[in-house]
Amino acid sequence: MKIKQTLDKIPGGMMLVPLFLGAVIHTAFPNAGEYFGGFTKGLMTGTVPILAVWFFCMGAAIDVRATGTVIRKSGTLVLTKIAVAWVVAMIAIRFLPEGGVQSGFFAGLSVLAIISAMDMTNGGLYASIMQQYGTKEESGAFVLMSLESGPLVTMLILGSTGAAVFEPHLFVGAVLPFLIGFLLGNLDHDLRAYFGKATQTLIPFFGFALGSSIDLGVIVDTGLLGILLGVVVIIITGVPLILADKFIGKGNGTAGLAASSTAGAAVANPMLVANMKPEFLPAAESATALVAASVIVTSILVPIITAYYSDYMKKKNPPLTKGPVDMQTQKTAI
Repeated sequence: MKIKQTLDKIPGGMMLVPLFLGAVIHTAFPNAGEYFGGFTKGLMTGTVPILAVWFFCMGAAIDVRATGTVIRKSGTLVLTKIAVAWVVAMIAIRFLPEGGVQSGFFAGLSVLAIISAMDMTNGGLYASIMQQYGTKEESGAFVLMSLESGPLVTMLILGSTGAAVFEPHLFVGAVLPFLIGFLLGNLDHDLRAYFGKATQTLIPFFGFALGSSIDLGVIVDTGLLGILLGVVVIIITGVPLILADKFIGKGNGTAGLAASSTAGAAVANPMLVANMKPEFLPAAESATALVAASVIVTSILVPIITAYYSDYMKKKNPPLTKGPVDMQTQKTAI
């Protein structure tokens, strides 16, 4: 059976299919974890410890020796994405209730859902797109996108906009595994290779654990709104990212558009934040479903839109080629 090949054909499949499976089990048998107990309970309820290990491995995989071009490009995209999410959050907190919208078409929409969908880029999707439509340096720009992974950036945005107040030690706790992994990975390249391999392996496990806390009824209720959220994420983050890539990153905007997706790991952020700040618990489940829908939508649309945009830019600014006549002209001029 070609199970992995099938999962790879689904956008974010390694994350979303286990998440959906966990949601099916939780919806049909909400007390399954408690019933079986032991390791089975740990697998179904272990979102936080599994993500802690994943976050550590992500830090270990980052090479501090990345070239200046890669750092400039990735830094530009990461900071722009975070800045846009911050501005949107500042606007959203003025219009959305603290616990999210409770009724109507926008039921389930909250500041937590919007920030989680916007502040993280799907690094793997970005790298694969840029390998086809960008330069080697642009493809490697996903190196700093790992800094967005985990709840830290979401917590910073929520805290700085006044949507929540976090104790300083919670910020330290959110980033400490990543920093320790980053330190070890750069002190010993063998450790980087060893721990870096685990980043992909852990994805289906935290996807399943996360899904085991979601009722499918919530996903059904927020389905259309989730699709709309994904489209909005591409538009609102994509335009500033294109401009930043052009004027700061010195690209043609393709890399910026390729970074306008929602990361698969962002699906975990609402629940992780709610675990630290219980006042977000009423909005966390709906936010998780919305972010999951945004992951799927952006994973499908971003590669398609980026391909069209790249072709348009190449036709608009075709690469300069030097044929025999050009070379002869140069010799004559010399």
